Amino acid sequence: MTTDGELALTAARAGAAVVRNMYGTSLTRFDKGGGDFATAADVEAEKAILDVLRGARPYDGVVGEESGRTGPHGAERVWLVDPLCGTLNYAARSMLVAVNVALRVGSEVTAAASADPFAGEVFWTDGVDAYARRDGEDQRLTPSSGTRLVDVNLDPPFPNAPDFRAARLLADAGFAGRFRPRVVSTTLAVAWVAAGRRAAYVTDGHLRDSVHFAAGIALCRAAGCVVTGLHGQPPHTGAGGLVVAADRETHAALLEIIGRQAPRER
Repeated sequence: MTTDGELALTAARAGAAVVRNMYGTSLTRFDKGGGDFATAADVEAEKAILDVLRGARPYDGVVGEESGRTGPHGAERVWLVDPLCGTLNYAARSMLVAVNVALRVGSEVTAAASADPFAGEVFWTDGVDAYARRDGEDQRLTPSSGTRLVDVNLDPPFPNAPDFRAARLLADAGFAGRFRPRVVSTTLAVAWVAAGRRAAYVTDGHLRDSVHFAAGIALCRAAGCVVTGLHGQPPHTGAGGLVVAADRETHAALLEIIGRQAPRER
């Protein structure tokens, strides 16, 4: 039987093929309110992913960004599906997007994949190790802070405002002196931390069971990154947020900078 890690990879690749094939076409948009929208590519990619998952694991639950929760009620195994992370990028004909698939068993994500439809690679984990698959070959992911590039998510919501605003990091002298900011507006950047292409990633928000972030967080944990909330607390607790860093030195530096604008929880 196909392992959960391989299934996550296969499902993400199925969604990525749809995203790639529909790129540049005239796409119907579906308004979600608040300036958010989905496109026909989001919907069709999710259908392709769900076809793979339901065919292999018919008794698992699924939470899809576009279709919501389906499958057996109360299932312990639940797949979290983000068929196109970076919809606004995609609609503007920018290729910075990701297709995310993660499996939560109980309270833990045990398998995940994040596919880059245009680079032809999939970052994936079996919950123990993390890899990048290109041309049928796997290469183990190795985090590194050598680039000094830190991706900062500037998209809402901002539950910790006004105490913390990710945008203010960019104006902090300590941040500018040590790091180089990037804003790609897709959680592909979280996978890039695991792969050594980013030194770190910072976002606000409450991310438990997030279809956008579950895969990237699982990849970073399996690769050996430092993964915490905004104040260094365990993920999905307290103030929430996310600080993912390639190493402890980078993580500590970011927590110090964040602490200058956001007081630690008492």
